[in-house]
Amino acid sequence: MRLRMAIPRSLGLLICTILLVVSSFVLSASPASAETYTIKMGTDAGMLKFEPAKLTIKPGDTVKFVNNKLAPHNAVFDDKGVPSGDKALAKELSHTKLLNSPGESYETTFPSDTPPGTYTYYCQPHRGAGMVGKITVEG
Repeated sequence: MRLRMAIPRSLGLLICTILLVVSSFVLSASPASAETYTIKMGTDAGMLKFEPAKLTIKPGDTVKFVNNKLAPHNAVFDDKGVPSGDKALAKELSHTKLLNSPGESYETTFPSDTPPGTYTYYCQPHRGAGMVGKITVEG
């Protein structure tokens, strides 16, 4: 009688263990989701700065640039501000069209194969006033 009860109990324990192991693989193998970060174009205090001026992201992440104060603004990456010197990547990341109204925005997604390093960008109309930012892409 003890043997008859021990077999189903052992079988049930074995099945639960297998399910637990399989589910842990499924949960740990799920890909990391990309993040979206926001950069204000013009500070809340009315300064001609990007806020935050420095940001760290991963390849595949998106940066949303939002026109905040003292328009017009844009965000331009040039090949000198891109670690690889890649003109095509600099153009892909840039948004040269000026945003004129508060709340206007656009998003730039850094490709999943973006080389790690620091990417410098600027606002064309306010570059001389020091409106420059940096995005560091981690490897």
